Amino acid sequence: MPSMLDPVFGGTVIYLCEHNTSGALGVIINKATDMTMDVLFERIDLKLEIAANRGPFDSKPVMFGGPVQVERGFVLHSPHGGFSSMMKVTDDIAMTTSKDVLESVAAGDGPRRILVSLGCAGWSAGQLEEEIARNGWLTVRADPAIIFDLPIEERFSAAMKLLGFDPAMLAGDAGHA
Repeated sequence: MPSMLDPVFGGTVIYLCEHNTSGALGVIINKATDMTMDVLFERIDLKLEIAANRGPFDSKPVMFGGPVQVERGFVLHSPHGGFSSMMKVTDDIAMTTSKDVLESVAAGDGPRRILVSLGCAGWSAGQLEEEIARNGWLTVRADPAIIFDLPIEERFSAAMKLLGFDPAMLAGDAGHA
């Protein structure tokens, strides 16, 4: 919700990658760390070989994906190849947690669209549903363009626009009849 004041989740857009009876897992897509991809690749001993048509990939920020497993990388990307820890989320987006996706990117033959984050957001069984019922979260359909194409600072407002109404009209309190 726009009124959420939580220092970790206030103002965030979370792409939900998995949701089942065991819980839910997502990645915050609009909070950058102070680390860029070139620094990350240096830290994990990968040399970034940028293909001529990849653009300024090395200066792209690494995102803060959430407060869970902050030492672990979570990579959202367009489906490409078969990486060891790849989970197909939709026809347009996969998530990989293994280093081989970054090795492929470093070699210049990785996925064309990529968002690298440290950490994720997680909920135990039923927790996310309870938070939604208490009016803690808004849900919108996922749009790969918001994740991969928009500047970070525009992702929240773009996600809010998917609601189809002015979010300023929302009340922070929930009612149940």
